[in-house]
Amino acid sequence: MADVMIMKEIEDTSLRLGVDLSTLDLDAIRLPPGEDCGIVSDDEEVYQEENLEFESGFGNIIVVDNLPVVPREKFEKLEGVVRKIYSQIGVIKEDGLWMPVDPETEKTLGYCFIEYNTPQEAELAKEKTHGYKLDRAHIFAVSMFDDFDRFMKVPNEWAPPETKPYAPGENLQHWLTDAKARDQFVIRAGSDTEVLWNDARHLKPDPVYKRAFWTESFVQWSPLGTYLATVHRQGAAVWGGAGSFNRLMRYAHPQVKLIDFSPGEKYLVTYSSHEPSNPRDANRVVINLFDVRTGKVMRDFKGSADDFAVGGAGGVTGVSWPVFKWSGGRDDKYFARMGKNILSVYETETFSLVDKKSLKVENIMDFCWSPTDPIIALFVPEMGGGNQPARVSLIQIPSKEELRQKNLFSVSDCKMYWQSNGDYLAVNVERYTKTKKSTYTGFELFRIKERDIPIEVLELENKNDKIIAFAWEPKGHRFAVIHGDNPKPDVSIYSMRTGQNSRVSKLTTLKGKQANALFWSPAGRYIVLAGLKGFNGQLEFYNVDELETMATAEHFMATDIEWDPTGRYVATAVTSVHEMENGFNIWSFNGKHLYRILKDHFFQFLWRPRPPSFLTPEKEEEIAKNLKKYSKKYEAEDQDVSLLLSEQEREKRRMLKEEWDKWVNEWKRIHEEESLQRQKLRDGEASDEEEEYEAKDIEVEEVIDLTEEVLHLEYGQE
Repeated sequence: MADVMIMKEIEDTSLRLGVDLSTLDLDAIRLPPGEDCGIVSDDEEVYQEENLEFESGFGNIIVVDNLPVVPREKFEKLEGVVRKIYSQIGVIKEDGLWMPVDPETEKTLGYCFIEYNTPQEAELAKEKTHGYKLDRAHIFAVSMFDDFDRFMKVPNEWAPPETKPYAPGENLQHWLTDAKARDQFVIRAGSDTEVLWNDARHLKPDPVYKRAFWTESFVQWSPLGTYLATVHRQGAAVWGGAGSFNRLMRYAHPQVKLIDFSPGEKYLVTYSSHEPSNPRDANRVVINLFDVRTGKVMRDFKGSADDFAVGGAGGVTGVSWPVFKWSGGRDDKYFARMGKNILSVYETETFSLVDKKSLKVENIMDFCWSPTDPIIALFVPEMGGGNQPARVSLIQIPSKEELRQKNLFSVSDCKMYWQSNGDYLAVNVERYTKTKKSTYTGFELFRIKERDIPIEVLELENKNDKIIAFAWEPKGHRFAVIHGDNPKPDVSIYSMRTGQNSRVSKLTTLKGKQANALFWSPAGRYIVLAGLKGFNGQLEFYNVDELETMATAEHFMATDIEWDPTGRYVATAVTSVHEMENGFNIWSFNGKHLYRILKDHFFQFLWRPRPPSFLTPEKEEEIAKNLKKYSKKYEAEDQDVSLLLSEQEREKRRMLKEEWDKWVNEWKRIHEEESLQRQKLRDGEASDEEEEYEAKDIEVEEVIDLTEEVLHLEYGQE
């Protein structure tokens, strides 16, 4: 109703000004930077309450309590100590330290005010010094000055909260009840974000919801597909619902850059980085952990970028992302982060450290959780010039008991890969040769669910082959490795069990493939061998059960490949890193090209994840055995769709033929109308009757050249 009223006002204004709205392209209108012309956007009103503290203008002032109470003669000494502590964190303004004095006793009152150049420095000072122990009797209690403004607004008398009547919420899983069992995906192109059904039967996407300027940077599905998250200047938001995407919750975090969901969707982690007032200082990082349903901040972490830039591959401003890694499963019970020589594991019941202390691990380089169990795999490099070997350890949480350890020698690099069921852990170890001038590669394979966690060593036939890619079969026992040298490396497929044998064995090696990435179907069995970026989008759809290639194809300049959650379809996309051919293709699992959509300035393609099935393994096995019985209904529907498509194709051809006949008849009519003009131009001869004339061959003699030559005759030959 509000939208109708606004449109009515626009129409009235246009009539008053004499402007024809039908000639305006409203989508092309862009406001000047920083100007909103009084138009409030969806996220402008977000977090007004939370931002009240910044409107008072005292966000850069802190209050330090529990200082010593000293007389005038010790005042200067105490001020010098406080200034020394707090000037290390940020720049204190001139006359920015004020320590009140009791006029009667002429002693300090035990607290002071400190004013910094920026609110970020003030917040950092609070984080760093709250609880600081000056001596046994004086432990600092630090607050933001603006906090007192909020405290003063608390009423003196308690009043019971108003009880609101229960209103049933929307069914956030309604999309799973689609009668055609289709999957959804989201795309971003230009300023538009669209959610669509993958209607492979009709060979086209079916629109669900479209919105311009829905996000300011990217969108992200939650791990179980319940929510779609968007990112804005003021924070993040999640959307969902049955018929359309309604805003369900907002999370206040100014200048947020990155977000990450916990596996069970209970928590949302947000990240931002802020420029310091002193260019020589590191960026200040703020990380918030929100409860997804209530929007409440459960825990925050603040500090310099250096505090969070430990290990990992590097994300924004040198900080690896995600900073916090979540334990496996859907209970979201533990999360952990790596620090300098420590591994900090937190539990979500109190959002505090497990056992109130971090795990000390000298020189820890990397860690990762099992996808299903509270087990951490961590890697520690060599120390002491090789006297202390590198090691991979498996740690049980919360007991912090070491379940298994493997020492590794002459290690230059190490990567860890968990299988999706947590049954196996593959450790890709790159080792130095004896001369230390080159490296070779091997694998340490942990069988997690077997007694004592046995470890197998796997070496490639050519140990000097470079490992280009590695991927486990989801929910399976096989894995694939791309190894060798570009442009045509080899692809080898292995199994952790073959028949009665539980040892690792090689199933096949595919020689000379134009591939640098591996993409297993979520249901296992099938894999796409892809050559992205420099390989110009070469695709090979491979059946691992039968060890045969189903199809080869190409999506020129493809940058991204993603299976749908059921393993029925594959999407390949060319994003805006390339200036041409932006858009996506949809393929069947066996490599049949279904349809193609081109989009300028194409940024994202994401399938909507599905939650785990409620069917028991026994029921799934029963369905697989009786698939023909269950598939009859869908085969009939497919046949109806096929007939409909055939009829549509025939109708399309009929219309094209009618259009052609109409065009030919029109030109015949014009030809007849112009016949008199043609006859006049040919001096009365009718050009339309040319075929009635008799053609005769006429020979014409033509002198081409004439040359005179003088002949000299000898005497006696006259």
